[in-house]
Amino acid sequence: MHYPRSTINRAVRAVACSPFTIHLLMMMRSQSVSLQEMCDHSGVTAGYTQTALSERQAEDTLLWLIQVGLLRREVDGQGLTDSFRLTPLGRQLIDQWQHQGKDIPKPSLSDRFQNLCQRWVRIPV
Repeated sequence: MHYPRSTINRAVRAVACSPFTIHLLMMMRSQSVSLQEMCDHSGVTAGYTQTALSERQAEDTLLWLIQVGLLRREVDGQGLTDSFRLTPLGRQLIDQWQHQGKDIPKPSLSDRFQNLCQRWVRIPV
């Protein structure tokens, strides 16, 4: 699937500014990961987050990554769950980084500011 460069740049910036690790994203490529697994010290212990996150912090960041097109909520027979998976865009980025032997890029100060502004007004452009 081909995505516009602006979409890819926005997604890379969003995940780079997030507290999540490439290990979490690689797990989400093959299976859903529940919100509880990412929260508090269990997220750090599992290698999913860089620091311990509250449930609210984790969910807010996950919702932003959904809005920019990297993640989706898992659905079961009764509706939405508290688990998340990668979208095709997310898979494409992870595959590209893995193929190149890279990690999630480190965000610049400009990246952090732009991501913060876009999250604040919730404009995914």
